[in-house]
Amino acid sequence: MKTINPLIKLTSIIKDYKSADIVTKVLKGISLEIKRGDFIAITGRSGSGKSTLMNILGLLDTPTSGSYILEEIDVSKFNEDELSDLRNRKIGFIFQSFNLLPKLTALENVVLPSIYAGMKTKERIERARELLTKFDLENRLNNRPNQLSGGQQQKVAIARSLMNSPEIILADEPTGNLDTKSGKELLDIIKQLNNDGKTIIMITHELDIAAQAKKIIKLADGMLEK
Repeated sequence: MKTINPLIKLTSIIKDYKSADIVTKVLKGISLEIKRGDFIAITGRSGSGKSTLMNILGLLDTPTSGSYILEEIDVSKFNEDELSDLRNRKIGFIFQSFNLLPKLTALENVVLPSIYAGMKTKERIERARELLTKFDLENRLNNRPNQLSGGQQQKVAIARSLMNSPEIILADEPTGNLDTKSGKELLDIIKQLNNDGKTIIMITHELDIAAQAKKIIKLADGMLEK
């Protein structure tokens, strides 16, 4: 029987931050595997290391030591340009604060990742329109973020995360700035994305939100809780 390799494999990931002569140990030997199609929630108290782990998983930072295998490639030693290219192709991000550019319309915000990926103008506009329509925002294409509700802004952010058809969606406290109704709607969208085959990695400190995932990983003091 053929062995199916994990999509992501972290082995003995250590992350230290140095300031002058002080070394702060944030991650202390994290090893975990994430399979294709998983829906993982990473949770822990403030200072547990979950944001640092998210940054490493999202190719926004590199470990001090240890290996990060993504699709059978060790990306631990990639330089910034290599990480940026891989991140743009493989990972879509959903942030608590939406991270929309205030001077751009909803359509223009969604289009951004595809510009860096080199998608042709006509193709990227059509795809952005299609995604925004999927999230019931077809009448908001030309609205700027301050003309949208929090829930609508997060839908724009989700559409943006899907522009390059990434396999992995990394959601950082995605319901943090939403009311209860909008938060539930967002979680329903994330679950549907997972049902459609996307691998979801969600960072949250809220246990009821984490409970929506298929698997919960708990961090404490830079280590996985057993």
